[in-house]
Amino acid sequence: MAPLTLAVDANSSSALSSELSNKKMQNLQLEPKKFFASVKAREENPFDFLRLLFEGVIAGGTAGVVVETALYPIDTIKTRLQAARGGGQIILKGLYSGLAGNLAGVLPASAVFVGVYEPAKQKLLRTFPENLSAVAHLTAGAIGGMAASFIRVPTEVVKQRMQTGQFNSAPNAVRMIVAKEGFKGLYAGYGSFLLRDLPFDAIQFCIYEQLRLGYKLAAKRDLKDAENAVIGAFAGKLASTNLP
Repeated sequence: MAPLTLAVDANSSSALSSELSNKKMQNLQLEPKKFFASVKAREENPFDFLRLLFEGVIAGGTAGVVVETALYPIDTIKTRLQAARGGGQIILKGLYSGLAGNLAGVLPASAVFVGVYEPAKQKLLRTFPENLSAVAHLTAGAIGGMAASFIRVPTEVVKQRMQTGQFNSAPNAVRMIVAKEGFKGLYAGYGSFLLRDLPFDAIQFCIYEQLRLGYKLAAKRDLKDAENAVIGAFAGKLASTNLP
């Protein structure tokens, strides 16, 4: 009787294995296709708005100061080239003119952007389906850009006028602009900012997050800081080529 028992057990195991395989195949067929990299935010730590806000403010402020300090001379040259198109001379002196005053605006603007972006992203990832994580990243980027625009636009207005030599200090620039043009003078070009920079922020961070998630899934490990930096630079380049 022992051989018969073993045969029955083997047949039962084979039938059970076949049934499990069929169910697995059915589940895979029913699972929605993911056109973008996805992330299961619901499986992460509980949503902590204050913690995310604090970490985002610190990270964003630090990154903004470092980037602005490193690239400020290049930005000054670009602004002066644009101002000299009418035949004026390009002045290469004082490339860091106005940096201190500009950092006073860049630091809070960058802090607000990341401080708003991170909580918004985590909240949206918990709201949208897993296969629509790209929409969550795109929306969070736009929300962060809108929140920071109230600081970024006046900062940009003052910076550009100082770079072209119209004013010698940020406080003086703010005072004279308000005196001559009113408070709305600090928001000159706000509409064009919304049409240009807001889509750029949304697209850049969406591309960055999707590339980072895809690379992380392919590498099957956490990414290094250098890898995140390269992905961020590549995302910025892609976003800039897709906008006028």
